[in-house]
Amino acid sequence: MHGPHGIGPGAPDAGCFGYLRGMRFKPCFLPLAWALAMPAFAQTAPPVPVDAADCKAQEAVLERDMALARSRGQMLRRRELGDELAALQARCAALVPPVPAQGRAARIEKLEQEIRTLRAELDRAEEQLRGLRSESP
Repeated sequence: MHGPHGIGPGAPDAGCFGYLRGMRFKPCFLPLAWALAMPAFAQTAPPVPVDAADCKAQEAVLERDMALARSRGQMLRRRELGDELAALQARCAALVPPVPAQGRAARIEKLEQEIRTLRAELDRAEEQLRGLRSESP
């Protein structure tokens, strides 16, 4: 034994971790711990979406993973996936170009036309209802 702590050649159970008295680690412990911890460190970010189809596909994958995590009771994982989904949706929203004024005007006109069509259908349905009520049973 060398030194006051019994560290050195000839110290009992020196091994790789002989300096940790009372803690008997095997020499393979550190590589094993590292190998088990690597998947957590090696998580890669999902690919950056380039168009709306990529966005929808990645959203579907994240939603599926969230459902799977929820079914397994992995609430922390589900929350992390929810954060990833929110970030993905923000990135996807940035991909959509702003609607030009003409496009907006065209959408307004389309909605107004749809309203007129629905009102006409409603008038026809109300007329049919009045006709049925006025008929004798």
